[in-house]
Amino acid sequence: MTSEQADRDVGAWIIVGFCFLALAVSFSARSSLSLVMTPIEKELGWSRDTVSNALSLAQIFMAIASPIVGNLVDRFGPRLLLSSGLAIIGGGILLAARATAPWQLCLAYGVIAGVGFGTAATHVVSTIVSYNFVEHRGLAVGIATAGATGGQLVVIPVLGRTIEYVDWRTSYVGIGIVALALAVVVFLLIRSGGSEMVARKERRAATEPLSDRLAFLIRSPTFHLLFWSYFICGITTSGVIEGHLIPYSEFCGFTTATSSDAFGILMAFNLGGMILAGWLTDRMNRPLLLGTIYILRALSFVALLYITDNYPLLLAFAVIFGVFDYSTVPVTASLAASHLGLRVMGLSMGLLTAGHALGAALGAKMGGKLFDLFASYQWTWIVALITALIAGVLSLVIRESRRDGWLIPATA
Repeated sequence: MTSEQADRDVGAWIIVGFCFLALAVSFSARSSLSLVMTPIEKELGWSRDTVSNALSLAQIFMAIASPIVGNLVDRFGPRLLLSSGLAIIGGGILLAARATAPWQLCLAYGVIAGVGFGTAATHVVSTIVSYNFVEHRGLAVGIATAGATGGQLVVIPVLGRTIEYVDWRTSYVGIGIVALALAVVVFLLIRSGGSEMVARKERRAATEPLSDRLAFLIRSPTFHLLFWSYFICGITTSGVIEGHLIPYSEFCGFTTATSSDAFGILMAFNLGGMILAGWLTDRMNRPLLLGTIYILRALSFVALLYITDNYPLLLAFAVIFGVFDYSTVPVTASLAASHLGLRVMGLSMGLLTAGHALGAALGAKMGGKLFDLFASYQWTWIVALITALIAGVLSLVIRESRRDGWLIPATA
């Protein structure tokens, strides 16, 4: 290995580290609304459905932003997009801390922060990392995107205890300041990387019409299978679990701190599950791996139907679901790279993430609406179980192909 190659490899892993931190802050800020949902309701007298509207709106604006940002990644690179996303999140969270009416929370968290969540997001990170790795791509994507859970592993339990001593508004100010600070760090320190092949790919992407790239994706059966399975992934993860697991735990009689501890355990195993899935992605049949993840995730929802006041069962669910939560990300990104091609990687992952966000919006809204209708989360978990099984079947239909899509996509 030449010194130039060694320096490039070190630079690539440094980018992985920055991507990890960016997702840690972004996803912690995003999931924080679930933790402060009950304090907001108590202070302002809002219903569960009213607060869930902000969560759903954030997912919708993530869906709008994701493909636009993905297309920009194909053309302009990561630094400005990552730092801008973090800055937007910070501003939105700070404004949310001052909300006194539902429309203010929806605007600050749902619209402004929602755009930031769609910018400093897994599709941007997985695209950046895929540009910089050929060997060990699955592992690198798994580690970088594990920041989505790594931050929540630390932040959510700490925040759960913090709001027992200070109000939720003060906690939100702290989150906003951290996001703004990291935006500056990312902008100043992250550097572009990747091989000459990636550079040629970026020049080609810059001249290829967007309509041609969209037409290619629309004609691809693999894209549609990945899109709809990822849409369901959003329902069953960011929608019902991130949005409603802590409120459900509190509904079962557990304290906010105890509930956030369970969520922290889920994130711990989520972190390990993502890295393990990334490692397995490089070594086994990926459609089989992705389908298995969805099916086992579906079965984990059975535990939620019987938790009531059984805290050990809640912890067991956190462990099992955590392993199969975000572990779909490195597998999906790897399939997009090999089947659709790196020349449209940003756009394809942006569209997939948009589908994920729309599914999450539906899941978040569904959880709040069904709870207000039936004073129970039972039907929410049943719907999540059934849809996750469907996602598993869709994934198993994808054909395996290990062709590397640096410039010319493999046929779908």
